[in-house]
Amino acid sequence: MSDSSTKSGASRRAFLKGAAATGAAFGATGAARAEGDPLITEVQYWAAGLGDGVDATPYGMPIEFEDHVIRRNVEWLTADTISSINFTPIHALDGTITPQGCAFERHHSGAITLKKEDYRLMINGLVDTPLVFSYADLERFPRVTRTFFLECAANTGMEWAGAQLNGAQYTHGMIHNMEYTGVTLRTLLEEAGLDAAGDLAGKWVYVEGADASSNGRSIPMEKALDDCLVAFKANGEALRMEHGYPVRLVVPGWEGNMWVKWLRRIEVMDAPVESREETSKYTDTMADGTSRKWTWTMDAKSIITSPSPQMPITHGKGPLVITGLAWSGNGAITAVDVSLDGGVTWQEARLAEPGKPMALSRFYLDIDWDGSEMFLQSRAVDDTGYVQPTKTQLREVRGLNSIYHNNGIQTWHVNAEGEANNVEVS
Repeated sequence: MSDSSTKSGASRRAFLKGAAATGAAFGATGAARAEGDPLITEVQYWAAGLGDGVDATPYGMPIEFEDHVIRRNVEWLTADTISSINFTPIHALDGTITPQGCAFERHHSGAITLKKEDYRLMINGLVDTPLVFSYADLERFPRVTRTFFLECAANTGMEWAGAQLNGAQYTHGMIHNMEYTGVTLRTLLEEAGLDAAGDLAGKWVYVEGADASSNGRSIPMEKALDDCLVAFKANGEALRMEHGYPVRLVVPGWEGNMWVKWLRRIEVMDAPVESREETSKYTDTMADGTSRKWTWTMDAKSIITSPSPQMPITHGKGPLVITGLAWSGNGAITAVDVSLDGGVTWQEARLAEPGKPMALSRFYLDIDWDGSEMFLQSRAVDDTGYVQPTKTQLREVRGLNSIYHNNGIQTWHVNAEGEANNVEVS
């Protein structure tokens, strides 16, 4: 998808070769010569005694120097944190897997405390045998492990009318990417039996949680039997309370509101319920005031996480790693282009690994920054051929009334001092 090729790799190799030849690697960016650095030549306090023993922290926590890498909310966004959201610090992370401890939260009536021993999951409605499973029952079914992103439909929603919040954490941080382990929803539905439902075409399942809001959502049977999971582990450990402990639903590629937490009931039905969460909420209001529903899929999207407003360039001119995330609810990311000039020209970034369906991809572009201002953008492409649109292209179709499903291209303006700000170039 590149409009122009990049020589950043070659220029970087030349830079490093020249620096090594002079014995001052990265000297142009302010690094000191090794032979004169007291942190190398003198014994420091951390090497002058003994450290903590192996039992100092039975459950390991981030070191104090990383205590800024936390979820954050926007106080004015909602009336109360009980029904609110906070944001993943995507600007401060690398790779693709989101640690559970800093993966964003969305609650409609607060995070509840539910013991495994008290957990129950009912399957009823148009099934041969209504069933109730305990947590221990679920553990006995054949399980699978798969990695998917979860994105709130309102992610980037505040940016629909223009640049609003100054930070990738706030504009795009309603997302996380975790490795889930559980039982396929198909397995549980087949255990209950679907002969009573007759022709499954046009059938639905209605799922609800055990919290006070219940957050009920309707899901087409086709999706329920395809790739949905009833998950009880994330990143190898039990789900966190705020992520639905002990059991949640995973609906790959579709808006996060459908990933019902504290999953308590699945009812097979002839038609959708059309609950609050799929009518007055989580629908797309068009220019004429009508609302488009059933827009579940999170289309291809990307964001440069560094440099960004919360991750300015602090080392001055020279080698610079531009990095970010891309994802698509329609499949796998195949390419990401990066623009330094607000979309006039593009360079193809390097994917850290081949894209995986409905999972985050990490991209990198290595450049030699000369201190010139930049208008940074990224543009994702998935394996269906879909290309991430500009905000103008989205507005031409949907007008200015939308909140949900904003996957338009984001722009950061980087000045000569390396500071970045949220601007709109669309």
